[in-house]
Amino acid sequence: MEQTTANTKPKKYEISKKILNIVGRTNAEYGLIQEGDKVLLGLSGGKDSILLACVLERMYRHAPFHFEFKAVTIHYGLGENFEWLSELCTLQGIPHEICYTSIADTIKEKRREGSSYCSFCSRMRRGSLYSKALEMGYNKVAIAHHLDDAAESFFMNLTYNGALRSMPPIYRAENGIEVIRPLIHIRERQSIDFVTSQNILTAPDCNCPAKQPDSDKPPIARGATKNLLTQMEATNPEFFKSLKNAFCNLHAQTFSDKQYFEH
Repeated sequence: MEQTTANTKPKKYEISKKILNIVGRTNAEYGLIQEGDKVLLGLSGGKDSILLACVLERMYRHAPFHFEFKAVTIHYGLGENFEWLSELCTLQGIPHEICYTSIADTIKEKRREGSSYCSFCSRMRRGSLYSKALEMGYNKVAIAHHLDDAAESFFMNLTYNGALRSMPPIYRAENGIEVIRPLIHIRERQSIDFVTSQNILTAPDCNCPAKQPDSDKPPIARGATKNLLTQMEATNPEFFKSLKNAFCNLHAQTFSDKQYFEH
């Protein structure tokens, strides 16, 4: 990471105009962040959440409306060291806090044998973020899901759960918090290009509780779905563009769900 002195300001990471334009259009279309909002960002330290943190910092400085934001990192209780992430946030002007939890121990105690680590862990992590947002008076929680995540969610629900379901840009949780996904139309490779081009350190995958030695059900389904989507895009380079358009062009009445039948 670039060294600075007391008389120089740390260099801001450069975000491509294409990413900023896509996020700006997404924000305008769905009203994700508006005047007076207080946004709490879930910052894992992975490539996607670091990109989103930097995009929000850029929006904070340049958007024609005022909002507040803060990044919160959920500590699973696995001995994670996030000092490097706090330093990154300080250098980039991103307000940051680490929220210490015992999620890893709770998973070991309460997860049903043979059930998915990922879904249980995701609910607990999201619950910690929601609680923190309510505690600190934030009305929105930002998470860094992108278009590849939405595609994986859709195909996993289709092939494993028997449901047509994906990830909306914005929704309201049961506790009243609005959850927003500013990167929902960004491709994963754009996040990879960002951290690679800026030489940004990211969190290792081994912090995930699902990848601990005692996991009896690693996330096999997601890996299989990733491979499927890679094959489909290799066959049709316009696949993700078409899929994104499909997510915005639903014809629910053409399926067999009776609640959408026209009488």
